[in-house]
Amino acid sequence: MKRCFELARRGAGAVSPNPMVGAVLVHENRIIAEGWHEGWGGPHAEVNCFRAVAHSDEKLVAGSVLYCNLEPCSHHGKTPPCADLVVKKGVKRLVIANMDPNPLVSGRGTELIRQAGIQVETGILEHEGRFLNRAFFTNIMEQRPYIILKWAQSADGFMGKKGQRTAVSGPAALRLAHRWRSEADAILVGAATATTDNPSLDTRFYFGKSPIRVLLDGSGSVPAHISLLSDERETIVFGPYQPGLPASKRFTGTNAHTHVREVADVLFRENIGILYVEGGPQVLEQFVREGLWDEIRILESRQTLGGGVKAPSIPEGTAGYTSFEISADLVKICFRQSAYIPDNSNISVL
Repeated sequence: MKRCFELARRGAGAVSPNPMVGAVLVHENRIIAEGWHEGWGGPHAEVNCFRAVAHSDEKLVAGSVLYCNLEPCSHHGKTPPCADLVVKKGVKRLVIANMDPNPLVSGRGTELIRQAGIQVETGILEHEGRFLNRAFFTNIMEQRPYIILKWAQSADGFMGKKGQRTAVSGPAALRLAHRWRSEADAILVGAATATTDNPSLDTRFYFGKSPIRVLLDGSGSVPAHISLLSDERETIVFGPYQPGLPASKRFTGTNAHTHVREVADVLFRENIGILYVEGGPQVLEQFVREGLWDEIRILESRQTLGGGVKAPSIPEGTAGYTSFEISADLVKICFRQSAYIPDNSNISVL
């Protein structure tokens, strides 16, 4: 099952809002095939796993055990039901970590497979599987994006100098932050950050896709020459329409009083499964104040600034906290829900 998790993780940033899934086919303690869900809309992990079986091993499939970290789907979506494929291949046993959290689907895949005479074992490393797909579970159960708040701060708790773009964390931490961006569906900043920092919000220091950009600009104050409004990358603007800008900019027409919960609702309807909020401090505080967050990721430098823009405070009563070092910086991660607190073995997949 741990190998399933490793394989599933390869789909990070490519499959959302679908879950990350890996599959391993084992015959008498020998792995004869592996697969994972590689991209949204593409073949699922089980399909890729069965396709990977060597011709010489085809005769072994019927006597094999299929490990999969999530219950095989039982409905027609962009691909046929994987439960039907498992039955067709005739494996002798199916072992899974998590049932599908969707109440309209959960249990149907395993029931179909059991009815075909295949043994089914569930709940293997269930907590670890839930942590891996914590975004997917939140999407289904809370009907909103999984929300990650991120900021960099100095050792004395400042995000930067007021009105200035201030580099706080080092190059290794910056690369990690761009990896995090590549795994999100959308990245959000407020008007002050857009104007002061003029960020590109891309993944230039890491491979992988750049997320859709989201700008909160209810008063329409961000100048048209700023990157978020002037380049050709897709940007959703929560604010009044501004004429003459590229067609890649989508304006919601909302005003300065738009609630962050409304923002989350709109983005969820846009198929945004993971929302990455980078600032500024007032925007971050809004999400914290509303309890509208799932993780807080902080890159803390060893240097001090002695003053400036104060970083938000970690909310009291957070369910879990973990930290690790990356080069000269300290990475701190907080979790809102106890169900998503990883053990040390899971820190490497953050």
